[in-house]
Formats: sequence, structure tokens, C-alpha cells
Amino acid sequence: MKNIIDEIVVEVLDKLKKEGLIEVEASGRHVHLSREDMESLFGSNYKLTRAKDLSQPGQYACEERVTITGPRGSIENVVILGPCRQDTQVEVSLTDLKSLGLKAPVRQSGDLEGSTGLKISAADREITVERGLIIAKRHVHITPEDAVKFGVYDNEIVNMKVFGDRPVVFEDVVVRVNANYRTYMHIDYDEANACGFKKGTIARIRKHNL
Repeated sequence: MKNIIDEIVVEVLDKLKKEGLIEVEASGRHVHLSREDMESLFGSNYKLTRAKDLSQPGQYACEERVTITGPRGSIENVVILGPCRQDTQVEVSLTDLKSLGLKAPVRQSGDLEGSTGLKISAADREITVERGLIIAKRHVHITPEDAVKFGVYDNEIVNMKVFGDRPVVFEDVVVRVNANYRTYMHIDYDEANACGFKKGTIARIRKHNL
């Protein structure tokens, strides 16, 4: 049954791409942990428990949850995404930052230089990271084949017309091309609320000169 569903999904996505459309996904607050920080929170040689595969190959949500804390307050039940990374990274929305009482730059994933630190805890264990808190820059994951179809290149900045219940054009969207990606646009929950996002929402790339 799962194979049939997967085939239908692929067929639908291929049809959207032929029409110049890309499916949109909303990404909630989450944490990527380094192995060192993961073991500090959960114990030596601990292995995160895969709960759900994500759209990007090799990426998954874990059963484990953490609490993130700033000077104004905490946010509990924050999902961990696996696998572990070289550096711990916490991605939140602007609304989340107000709850935490922190500021953070808008950055591409992995660009942590000069970013904000915070506390991360799980059960009775807590760590403080000196950097790693960011608002993820809105972006589009694209395969090399689809990049050719859409006429875009890696790190190009484009506009995206999102056809949600409240259609909107998002500017300053970075294109990320990699053979290990699947083609999806990613926005955070603040942006999702702004465009009336729901599952199945689609978007179209709009070049700045169009």
C-alpha cells in the first residue's frame, strides 16, 4: 500500500513541476544536535530514535524532545531532527524569539557565525550553546534536473508566488540545488500563517525581472 501511495505522490509532484509549480512545506521549530551535545543531553553512545522520515532524503524527526530556554521563557517539546550534525543548530520563528526573549539572525542552514546562544535541556540535563539559534531563511530545495527545468541555479535569489488561502509573493527566497535534495519550498510557521498554508499548498518561481 505504501509503495502505491509513494508512486501517486511522485506522479502528482512530477505533474506540478511540468506546470512550473513546487509543493510548499511549513517547518516548525526544531533542533539539530551535534553528537557531543546529543550525548550531553541523553547519555554516552545514545542513539536518537527515528520517528518519521522527512521529505528530504536521509532526514527524519526523532521521538526525543527538548526544551529551549532564553531570558524571558522556555519552549517545551521541541522536536529533534536527525541525523546528528557537526554543529548544534536551533531553528525558530520570529514569534518564538519573542517568547524566548532572544534575537537571532535570518540565515541559511549551517551559517552560524555570530548567531545567538541559548540553553537546551532534556529531563534533568541541560547544556548551554554559545551559538546556533537562527531564523531559517526561506528557501527552495531543488534537484539539479529540476533546476534546469525551472531555469535557476544554486544560491540564486528569487521570488515565490504562494497559492495558499491568502496568496502572497515571498521575496528573497534562496534556491538550494543538490543531487541529494527533493524539490520542495520550505517556510516557517509565521510565513505559513501569512499565506494561509495548508498541506498541498503550491508555489511558482518568479524571477526578479518578471
